[in-house]
Amino acid sequence: MRHLADLSSRRAILNRFLSLTLLSVLSALPSYSQPDTTEVKHKEQKSPARYISLFDSDEILEISLSLDLATFLKKTDKTQTFDGEVTFHFSETDSVDRNVTVKYRGMSRFERCKFPPVRISFKKPLYEGPDSGKIKNIKLVNPCQLGVAFEQYVIREWLVYRLYNVLTDTSFRVRLLKVNLIDSENKRKPIEQYGIFIEPEDLLAERENILEVKTKGLSQRHMYPSMIDRVAIFNYMVSNWDWSVPGQHNVSVFTSPDPAQGGLGIPVPFDFDLTGVVNAEYAIPPPDLGIERNRDRMFTGICRTREEYRAALMDFLALKGEFYSVVNSCQYLSNPAKRDITSFLDQFFDQFEKEKSLDNLIDLFLDNCKKL
Repeated sequence: MRHLADLSSRRAILNRFLSLTLLSVLSALPSYSQPDTTEVKHKEQKSPARYISLFDSDEILEISLSLDLATFLKKTDKTQTFDGEVTFHFSETDSVDRNVTVKYRGMSRFERCKFPPVRISFKKPLYEGPDSGKIKNIKLVNPCQLGVAFEQYVIREWLVYRLYNVLTDTSFRVRLLKVNLIDSENKRKPIEQYGIFIEPEDLLAERENILEVKTKGLSQRHMYPSMIDRVAIFNYMVSNWDWSVPGQHNVSVFTSPDPAQGGLGIPVPFDFDLTGVVNAEYAIPPPDLGIERNRDRMFTGICRTREEYRAALMDFLALKGEFYSVVNSCQYLSNPAKRDITSFLDQFFDQFEKEKSLDNLIDLFLDNCKKL
């Protein structure tokens, strides 16, 4: 494997390049080829005392997060940070402690949820493995409120990430957690709940030999066509209206380090709590969207030809069995919940059974697509 020299410098150069070139009016899109995924070699570094693999297992991981919980739950200042400690409980006799800084994350969940999502920064970084870099920051998704129903929403959101993993390795890996929230000031009783760790952007970038793009002014037109189409159809399948490439709202953008690939973006979606698969009671679409319920599907992808839409949809049909296997093999969901999700997915895949219904689906895409 070959090392990416001076990664931070290349990122800065790349971001300036994208800001100056991708935002200009393009007369034609560059090549539609997929990015080169040639592996790269990492710098020689001193081996850490221990590697902590967070995303190579489907088993639930127990952690404890100790911080000033009472103040954290008041949410008086979104910019406030909290010193704390995370303990990873790998077994009854095996645990690892890390001092951390915790800060609030997200917009709508911060406003409406008792337990907003957070970003945890490790004061001493983690090392996932000998062939991966440091984990300095990680996103933690919490249940919105206390109660069994809200914990089930977390499991369902974890499942949506797993469904997208079926489509591509260029996706965020996730780890389902049992989280013990402990008040370091002893003002509140401990709280046990489910949670999700989301793979850091740096780890995904290193794993797939791509670079993260921070520029916010990109549109779907600046993405690899097949990749943004995949995101748009997936979000239609799971009924996710809460995403957009401009502003990178619930979409991270990466690109290939190979200039020959044309500099187009690779979109990777995240934050699926408002999807129809999760079906959260608080997931109410804004009135200007034109849909009434979070399970009313809407298509917001870029316009393509009928033939291009058909080819993209056939890719989804080829993976139908794997999608359903992810749902039905989930040991953390009840059978009624599995039937609910598979029935909801049926509404999407039933449209593939007859040529007329498939044509109607493509007509829907053509009628609602973005002409960028």
